[in-house]
Amino acid sequence: MFKNFLKIGNKKLKSRLIVGTGKYKSLSETAKAVKISGADMVTVAVRRVNIIDRKKPMLTDYLNPKKIIYLPNTAGCFNSQEALRTLRLAREMGGWKLVKLEVLGDKKTLYPNMIETIKSTKTLVKEGFKVMVYCTDDPILAKKLEDLGAIAIMPLASPIGSGLGIQNKTNISLIIKQSKVPVIIDAGIGTASDATIAMELGCDGVLINSAIANAKKPLLMAKAFKDAVISGRNSFLAGRMKKKYLASPSSPTKGII
Repeated sequence: MFKNFLKIGNKKLKSRLIVGTGKYKSLSETAKAVKISGADMVTVAVRRVNIIDRKKPMLTDYLNPKKIIYLPNTAGCFNSQEALRTLRLAREMGGWKLVKLEVLGDKKTLYPNMIETIKSTKTLVKEGFKVMVYCTDDPILAKKLEDLGAIAIMPLASPIGSGLGIQNKTNISLIIKQSKVPVIIDAGIGTASDATIAMELGCDGVLINSAIANAKKPLLMAKAFKDAVISGRNSFLAGRMKKKYLASPSSPTKGII
């Protein structure tokens, strides 16, 4: 009904839900959750997920990279050198140029180290990578990343794996209004309603891992997130009613007998 695809670089995604591939009980469960979610793109932690060792179970045996877009990421990297080495390796292994950059500041909060993130973004763009960037919800720094050539801005909702949901709607809204590239909420989403809120704010998509993988019923939660993202997007496109501080009757006031 609606023009609902998400364009990232030269990729067109039917689903605005991107899912991670970590933390599941098995690769089989990972594949089932991805299928149920309807996601066209999955993130892959190059340093943690096996995609090259044929002697061990490989993610590619369960999720065909010809049918779903793999997005290599730099999860677990705490400086620019580690991040650059990881993504260069991904390019050598699979020819991947569309990548997700995340450079973490410390092991306790897993907040982005924005100094190292900006440095890495600048280098990767020069080397021809198409960079989607995990970042803080700071509008100034988000704009800086876009100006450097990032093709998607991915501000956190709250700390990675916390499930706290969006903690700063104002900053997220500011980032959305100023950005000419997709804004995708990344990290901290806890349940389906959080994803709906993100989409109603005007986000172009959401990235979910822990909230699905750590749910009591991951497959059912994958379905819930699929529906939540669609519902939130449609709500945004529909345009919500204006807020009022006084009541307004639902029934017509004219023509009353």
